[in-house]
Amino acid sequence: MKTTKILSVIWDYFLMTLGGLIFCLAWTSFIIPNGLSSGGLTGLCTIIQFATGIPIGWSYPVINVVLLILAFFSLGKGFGFKTIYMIAMTSLFFEVLPKFPQLVVMMDEKLMVALVGAAMESVGLGLVLMRGGSAGGTDIIAMIVNKYWPVSPGRVYLVTDVFIIACLLIVPDKGLVDMIYAYVIMLGFSFGVDFVLLGNKSSVQILVFSSKYQEIADHIIHDIHRGVTALQSVGWYTQKESKVLLILVRKYQMNEVVNEIKRIDRKAFISVSTAMSVYGEGFEEVKTGIKIKKNNEIEEVKQ
Repeated sequence: MKTTKILSVIWDYFLMTLGGLIFCLAWTSFIIPNGLSSGGLTGLCTIIQFATGIPIGWSYPVINVVLLILAFFSLGKGFGFKTIYMIAMTSLFFEVLPKFPQLVVMMDEKLMVALVGAAMESVGLGLVLMRGGSAGGTDIIAMIVNKYWPVSPGRVYLVTDVFIIACLLIVPDKGLVDMIYAYVIMLGFSFGVDFVLLGNKSSVQILVFSSKYQEIADHIIHDIHRGVTALQSVGWYTQKESKVLLILVRKYQMNEVVNEIKRIDRKAFISVSTAMSVYGEGFEEVKTGIKIKKNNEIEEVKQ
């Protein structure tokens, strides 16, 4: 079992590393050599490179280290190791890849550069996100802001990306056309990540039929930290009473949960179905138009 767990971790880090490599190649082979930029911390570092000549391989790790320090004090010691690992790997790639000019692809058609760059970005970062990692940057900013203010991460991404791309207008030899291409890359990347993840933020409902239901339930609650409901059941053929486990998890957690179930009981029967909407603690909040105060008074609010 320990060997399986170790191999699973190695596989996660292999895919994250591959994703980070593809993500960095999108910038160093297509976007930056062709004079384009986009949003996010990588886009900001690219603009710094265009304006000052400081290579992205220097500014990217420095800014990320500053953000990591802020995250450490704001979010605590439990800040994800996978994020720290990916920041280190992408910083290394941004430093090493530009030293190989044979990897640079020059194109006369800027729109094609934008589309190819966005596609590679989304595939690379999609692999990272699917394995529970993050490339840092504006992700860290969004988590810090979300902790102290009721602002959704999506809004933080939007505001920071709009601001970063607008900074192109103050860079010599860059103008409105470059800003438009940057927005094309940003939009293409956004849609591409959603496509790669296949709605990874949605939820799934898992039904588990196993004689080891108690061991599975305890493991999911204590190690994966997801809720489990045990439903009384009767196998009609055997007429034996047992329990069926009902588990609701985010889609990106599905592989982890299923793998752990099969590790405990290879004969377990598992049914997975998409849950269109899941409301409650740990998932989405119901938008009711009312808010209950602490003194149990009900106050109508505008949604």
